[in-house]
Amino acid sequence: PGYGFLSEKAAFAEAVQGAGLAWVGPPPSALRAVGDKIAARGLMAEAGVPVLPGSDGPVDPGAAAGTLAALAERVGYPVLVKAAGGGGGIGVEMVAAPDRLAAALRRCADRGRSAFGDGRVFLERFLEKPRHVEVQVLAAPGGPVLALGERECSLQRRYQKVVEEAPSPGVARCADPGAVRAALGDAAVRAARACGYSNAGTVEFLLAGDGAFYFLEVNARLQVEHPVTEATRGLDLVEEQLRIAAGEAPSEAARAAAAPAPARGAAIECRICAEDPRKRFAPAPGTVGDYREPAGEGVRVDSALEAGAAVTPYYDSLVAKVVTHGATRDDAIARMARALDDLVIEGLTTNTALCRAVMADADFHAGAVHTGWLEPFARRWAES
Repeated sequence: PGYGFLSEKAAFAEAVQGAGLAWVGPPPSALRAVGDKIAARGLMAEAGVPVLPGSDGPVDPGAAAGTLAALAERVGYPVLVKAAGGGGGIGVEMVAAPDRLAAALRRCADRGRSAFGDGRVFLERFLEKPRHVEVQVLAAPGGPVLALGERECSLQRRYQKVVEEAPSPGVARCADPGAVRAALGDAAVRAARACGYSNAGTVEFLLAGDGAFYFLEVNARLQVEHPVTEATRGLDLVEEQLRIAAGEAPSEAARAAAAPAPARGAAIECRICAEDPRKRFAPAPGTVGDYREPAGEGVRVDSALEAGAAVTPYYDSLVAKVVTHGATRDDAIARMARALDDLVIEGLTTNTALCRAVMADADFHAGAVHTGWLEPFARRWAES
């Protein structure tokens, strides 16, 4: 069922299987295990996957101020308040001081209740300037878990990814990239085994500057950024999903592409969204006029846009994915810059120009970014 909406609902998976259909995804038990962020933290800690300091269970937003303050002090400021059933950055808020904690807990609980039907919240230590690194996994029931290399998704706005790439430039900047890459893959495999995972999925981590990393969540589905793994591993992950759902093992190509096999060059994806970066990424629905996709060697576009298509404000603002692949990261960046220049979407305001600016930035070229880098960059760009 793709990404989002019903794709991570255990009850939906059970209904599909109960109707005698093949479910393309992990078993309902795994969906439940990783869908509850509080339970998932405990499960990963038991499996030896590094987790950030945090509350041991849900936090009551109505608890006494002294109780909340003591808990947050134990976790360590700044803290993140997070919705237990959430994902995609919904119901997440950073708190730097005790006087803001109670209100943030209430807001995140309300957002979690509204978005996921779950008002539970918990605390986790906020990691300063981390990088968002994730490992693609693939597994058939009863078979080995394949770790298909890492991606980096640090360029985000409001905890939503905008630019993704493989392999991770953040890992490449570590003192011992090979050791960090191997440890990430091992942790992802342990995480998948701990929850009985099968089919395609992603184990997400926060990476600190010293090479330490911490479990963030398991995305129990195919992710938007899967094409960068496909490009650098020579695979079709949707084909692999269907093989496993049909009762087959992952292909020989998938097994050959698994760690410790190196990536084949580098790939970058830009999410083209119907939003206005000059207005704090406000949604910008409209009707598409002329639409032309870039083409050429190492360029891929995933989109359903066409001239006359209506883009509404009621769903995610993503309208296209532009993906480039090259022998080196510099090659992939150069191809992305050209592809974005050639992309034409008339009638909509999109973030294409901002993505072009990112491709030209010296810090991005150097890989010197983090999860808080894009929003201030966008503000400076909008004011220039």
